[in-house]
Amino acid sequence: MASTITEKILAAHCGEEAVRPGQFIMARVDLCLGNDITAPIAIEEFEKAGFERVFDPSRIALVPDHFTPNKDIKAATLALALRNFARKHNIEHYWEVGRVGIEHALLPEQGLVGPGDLVAGADSHTCTYGALGAFSTGTGSTDLAACFATGKVWLRVPESIKFSFTGRLPRWVGGKDLILYTIGRIGVDGALYRAMEFCGPAIESLRMDDRFTMCNMAIEAGGKSGIIAPDGTTREYCDGRLKRDGTYYASDPDAAYVETHEWDVGGLSPQVAAPFLPSNTRPVEELADVRIDQVVIGSCTNGRISDLRAAAEILRGKKVAPTLRLIVFPATQRIYRQALEEGLIVVFIDAEAAVSTPTCGPCLGGHMGVLAAGERALATTNRNFRTRMGHADSEVYLCSPAVAAASALTGRITHPAEVTD
Repeated sequence: MASTITEKILAAHCGEEAVRPGQFIMARVDLCLGNDITAPIAIEEFEKAGFERVFDPSRIALVPDHFTPNKDIKAATLALALRNFARKHNIEHYWEVGRVGIEHALLPEQGLVGPGDLVAGADSHTCTYGALGAFSTGTGSTDLAACFATGKVWLRVPESIKFSFTGRLPRWVGGKDLILYTIGRIGVDGALYRAMEFCGPAIESLRMDDRFTMCNMAIEAGGKSGIIAPDGTTREYCDGRLKRDGTYYASDPDAAYVETHEWDVGGLSPQVAAPFLPSNTRPVEELADVRIDQVVIGSCTNGRISDLRAAAEILRGKKVAPTLRLIVFPATQRIYRQALEEGLIVVFIDAEAAVSTPTCGPCLGGHMGVLAAGERALATTNRNFRTRMGHADSEVYLCSPAVAAASALTGRITHPAEVTD
């Protein structure tokens, strides 16, 4: 019986030969995770239910990354809940400030997620790990509490949509542009509770960082998950990193999809999502008159080393516009160190950017970059809903690191070619 990659992974984790869309299953998880916002609720529910021990201390990850370093007493209290639970249950994968990174960059970097895994996380962008050929999806905090206790998650098998990208990607166009284009075409509910399977020659040409970016934003189209079949690029990333053997699944040629989209992206321009939806996307050229007050480069979407390299390439030897502030935050300490060793941090500081320790703070309007009324930000983050980064009367535009860096130089939304070619 023909199956998609998603159906194969789910079948393997619930002990069935095959599963079909719409079927309800209890599936074994390879890893479950929570952060300093979502895990404290799960911990409270876990303890309220009377559970005395977790199912496996080596298959739980607790990542204090959203309001850390602690921005106030409430944030410190949330972080303390994680710290105490980790100590009480000998949780192996807990990282303190100074060692922690943004969860969806940190866990793959640490080799905790690999091909064929099933990952459940109390954070909507858990879908990031689909870039490795895993089924990974966000859950609620009460689901995470149950997962802490049982090592299982209750799921309805999603239908799959195939997105095939053909053509040779133009310079300055990468994974962020492809996913923004996709969301612009299908809308923020166009893949509601469906697995978004990305394939085609353009996807195969992407480095792993760009694949993470694409799967990260599947949730912005309403997707249950995003996934890319593992290949040589995946294997190269996992070799020497993955802490257990991966399983390399692929969809059968005659697998059934509820929808199929095929787009030639050979002539695609860098994409920008205007307020207040990630689906409100346009080519960068159409927004060239939009002036901005703040640029943010980083997050679980675009805070990896190739993102920082792209930004530094454009910023090197230049200064950001005098009317604008630029904030750069590498996604993990390892990425921060690599950027330091490659001289990228010096480039950012010389350009008069503020460089931050890894944190989710600016992305969700938590701290370290909150917008005032009337201010406008251009960010490499994943959401631009009203109030996302601050005041209800502020605006957020989404883009790639290259567009962000180019725009930081001019003070308005700018195509990278305008300041480099």
